[in-house]
Amino acid sequence: MSFSVRRVRASRPVRALAATLIAGALLAGCSTFSEEGRDQYERGQGEQPGADGTGEASESAKPEPPYDVRPLLDPKKKYLGVAADGAPAKMKAVEDFAKRAGKKPNLIEFYSAWGDQYEQELVKNSWDYGSVAFIAWEPFETSMKDIASGKEDKYIREYAKSVKELNLPVAISFAHEMNGFWYPWGTKKTSAADFTAAYKHIHDIFDDEGATQVIWVWSPNVTHPMPKVKLKPYWPGDDYVDWVGVIGYYAATGPNTYQTLYGPTMTQIRGFTNKPFIIAETAAQAGERKPADIKSLFQGTVQRDDVIGFVWFNFEKETDWRINSGPLSEKTFKQQAANSSFGFDVTKP
Repeated sequence: MSFSVRRVRASRPVRALAATLIAGALLAGCSTFSEEGRDQYERGQGEQPGADGTGEASESAKPEPPYDVRPLLDPKKKYLGVAADGAPAKMKAVEDFAKRAGKKPNLIEFYSAWGDQYEQELVKNSWDYGSVAFIAWEPFETSMKDIASGKEDKYIREYAKSVKELNLPVAISFAHEMNGFWYPWGTKKTSAADFTAAYKHIHDIFDDEGATQVIWVWSPNVTHPMPKVKLKPYWPGDDYVDWVGVIGYYAATGPNTYQTLYGPTMTQIRGFTNKPFIIAETAAQAGERKPADIKSLFQGTVQRDDVIGFVWFNFEKETDWRINSGPLSEKTFKQQAANSSFGFDVTKP
C-alpha cells in the first residue's frame, strides 16, 4: 500500500510531489573523482598528478585548494539531519527543531528544481549554522536522455562553476527515488540505462569543471513498494557515488521495524557496493506507534556502522511528520538524539 506526501522546497511556494511511502569495506578514504577530476584536485593541492606529495610546488605557487570533502564522507560520528519548512533560506524551523531535539542538526536538506541556479546563499546559510547542505536535485523539466546526450550541458556547467566558486561542501542527490514509478524520471518513463547515463554525465561535467566540493548521493526508495525493480541496473558505479541515500518512512501500515523497512534494500545494495548508507529522507507518521518508530530509527542507525546518519522530514503535510506531533514523540526524539553517536562539528569531522 502506498500514499503520497508533500515535498517542500525552501524559498518557493509549496509544491506537491507524489512519493510512495510504505509503512565493508566503507570508503577507502578517497572521493569519487574520475582520473581527470583527481588530477585537478592534486593540482589544487599544489602536487603533480599521481605524486606522493614529495613534489609539491612552492607555497607561493600554490593555488587556493578546493574544499576537501573526504573527511565528511565517512565520519566517526553520525549525521543528525533535517528538512524543515523554509530552511535554509530562513533558519527559524531548524532552530525550533534543534531546541525540541536537544541537539543541532549538522545536515540540512532542501529541494531544488532542474533549471534553478545553484543557491549559494542557502548552502552558505547551512554552513554558517554548522551544517552541510544536502540538495535533492529534481529534474522535472527535462529528460534523462536529454541530459545524457548533452542538451543540458550549458546549465550543468554553470551550476558546477557556481559550486566551485562558493567552495563549500555540499551533498547532491540527483533524481532521487528513481526506482519508483511516481516521478517522471522513475520507472514508467525512464529506463535504468538512461538514468545512469544522465547521472554519470552530470558527474563527469562537475569533474571537468573542477567542482570537487560535492558529496554525490545516489538515493533509491526502499524496495518493498516495487519489489520486482532491481537496483543494480540503476547503479552508476563506485567511481560516481559517495553515499547511498536510502529513502523510507515509518508509515501507519507496512514495515514498522528498522530491519523490515530498510534491511531488504540495504542487503540488495550490499550485493554491488560497500559505500556508506545515509537515510536520505525519513520520518514517522503521527500515531500511537510513533515513539517506538523514532526509537527504532535511532537505535537501528546506531547498531549499523555502515549507516552514517539520517535526515528527518520535519513537516506537517498530509500527515504530521514533525518530531513534536505529540509530547511523547518529542520526548522520545530528544532522548534518542542525546546519544553521543549523533552529531559532530562538520568543520572538524
